[in-house]
Amino acid sequence: MFQQPGGAVVAYAQVALNQRDRRAAVLQHDADGLVVHRVGLGVAAARARTRLADIDRVAALRDALERDLLAAVPGTHVNGRRDARVANTSNIGFEGIEAESLVIAFDLEGIAVSTGSACSSGTLEPSHVLKAMGLDPHDTQNAIRFSLGFSTTAEDVARVVALAPGLVERLRAVTAGATSRGRDAALASREG
Repeated sequence: MFQQPGGAVVAYAQVALNQRDRRAAVLQHDADGLVVHRVGLGVAAARARTRLADIDRVAALRDALERDLLAAVPGTHVNGRRDARVANTSNIGFEGIEAESLVIAFDLEGIAVSTGSACSSGTLEPSHVLKAMGLDPHDTQNAIRFSLGFSTTAEDVARVVALAPGLVERLRAVTAGATSRGRDAALASREG
């Protein structure tokens, strides 16, 4: 809100697009054109303070997801450090598959995972974060991002862990079959 000449108080809002122009965020300006989020920031801080125990619970669920997935699915690894990181996110590499195929397989089971952050959705480029971490280009192509929230339960994590081995095994078999057929076709064309 700001005061116009003559005393009228006017609310002013500017729509800013974020996440590749897909979502709108309203920025309210005061008379000096400064973003006024003071009240909203205070409310967010108060809510965050009450959720500190939930953050520890979500971190424990993330750790269980990583531990159990790595034990259940051979050829998996956590991308990134295990300390000094956000509580709700894990990035796991699955050898022998393309990440997009696993994203679709999980989606068909009602589980939302991704190959990158929300701000990079819609791009086929490898995650810039994984590239900056020094991952091999191949490893950036088989990485899945799991994001947990305050509503995530131990049962949700157990369901992902229960489904993952079968999904990964099926995708690896398809990939191996396609690779074998491609190799056989290449040999046949050389002989013929």
